[in-house]
Amino acid sequence: MTMWVFGYGSLLWDPGFGVDAQHVGVMHGYARSFCMRSIHHRGTSEHPGLVLALDEMKDAHCKGVALRVKAGAEVETLAYLRERELISSAYLEKTLDVYLNTGEVIEAVTYVIDPDHVQYCHLDLEEQAQVIARAVGDRGPNTDYLHNTAGHLVELGIEDTDLNWLSERVKALCS
Repeated sequence: MTMWVFGYGSLLWDPGFGVDAQHVGVMHGYARSFCMRSIHHRGTSEHPGLVLALDEMKDAHCKGVALRVKAGAEVETLAYLRERELISSAYLEKTLDVYLNTGEVIEAVTYVIDPDHVQYCHLDLEEQAQVIARAVGDRGPNTDYLHNTAGHLVELGIEDTDLNWLSERVKALCS
């Protein structure tokens, strides 16, 4: 059985597992959002950063990349993803439909935010920029996460006006 993973944030530029193929795709009912406080990878408990999550919203959609896991590596990939993505239980693991740019519809392992989790938040764009500009976690500065994700979305031809604005604003705050 083919295993797919939906990437919308750091999985775009740092999947951490063997990828056989990738296709741009759309997931309906979710929006990409800096709605998760990061207390491990891009911040600390004392100074949380922000990371992207899929926030369930009626009529929303998120363009990202469906990553096909190399055959035979499914079990180890799922174990790796669970260790990486479920570190604080703020994400929920779901298998959801992704509509590929090829016209095909596939099911992909996807990590979405738990809106009842303490790390879930809603900040306006300026507040997000202020947090991202100063936060650092065990995987590095929050700014790296933002700029890598925004840059890879541009390379893939995926328009995300909020991330583009945030990237420019954070560059201005850090200069």
